[in-house]
Amino acid sequence: MNEATKVNSRVVRYILVIIGWIAVVLGVMGIFLPLLPTTPFLLLASACFMRGSPKLNHWLHQHPQLGPILVNWHQHGAVTSVVKRRGLIMIVLSFTFSIIMVPLWWHKGMLLTGCVVLLYCFNRLPIVDIQPDSVSVAELDENS
Repeated sequence: MNEATKVNSRVVRYILVIIGWIAVVLGVMGIFLPLLPTTPFLLLASACFMRGSPKLNHWLHQHPQLGPILVNWHQHGAVTSVVKRRGLIMIVLSFTFSIIMVPLWWHKGMLLTGCVVLLYCFNRLPIVDIQPDSVSVAELDENS
């Protein structure tokens, strides 16, 4: 491997780590902010860390609050019932608000169509509830 390739590889790894950390911050914010999703940002962070820093990816998967969400997705390709219920509520609320706010009828129709398609796809996600000893902060926050 020549020097230019090594430098490019190192730059790509640094960029992936930076994107991963941004995704972690957004995912943690999503625990507390109702319209910001947690799981997709953590999955993005995991993917970036996997390629940019396996050590950070391992840390993320072993994290006591964030790790169970990722483990559930990677092992079962599923979300918990709490995450799914919260997601469905937020999708309906945000699309309803948008449909009410836009003035043009064809915008309303496009939003309604987008909402139906998104709800169809989202409802197809399987549900696997994680064990009580590995409950994450996201589920604790959502249950209170």
